[in-house]
Amino acid sequence: MSENISELTDLLRKLSAVNSDIEGSAIVSVQGLPICSVLSRNVNDGIVSAMSAAIQSVSERAVEELDRGELKRILIEGLNGIIILSKAGENAILCTLCSPNSSLGMVFLNIQSVSNRIASLLD
Repeated sequence: MSENISELTDLLRKLSAVNSDIEGSAIVSVQGLPICSVLSRNVNDGIVSAMSAAIQSVSERAVEELDRGELKRILIEGLNGIIILSKAGENAILCTLCSPNSSLGMVFLNIQSVSNRIASLLD
């Protein structure tokens, strides 16, 4: 597993390197536990993980109840930036932090590619 954690952390570093709009990211379990992250030091991984899992769970229920199909991603927009949550297989969630004026099309493409790779490593 530690070999996978190293590879997952490298994936997150590359995600930030290929797209300057991406300020940080984390991979969390669907149970709300941190797996790995590339976030600033003032961000608590445990809180990010718990919130990401809770938001993902509630959002999945919402799209089901409102007959919107399968959940693709969750976008939360604040004045200082954007949080994007996306499933990364059956066992993980990718939480991505972006700058406020991000080019979301490119960010979504980058996230999808990384999410697929995470799924292949963790599922």
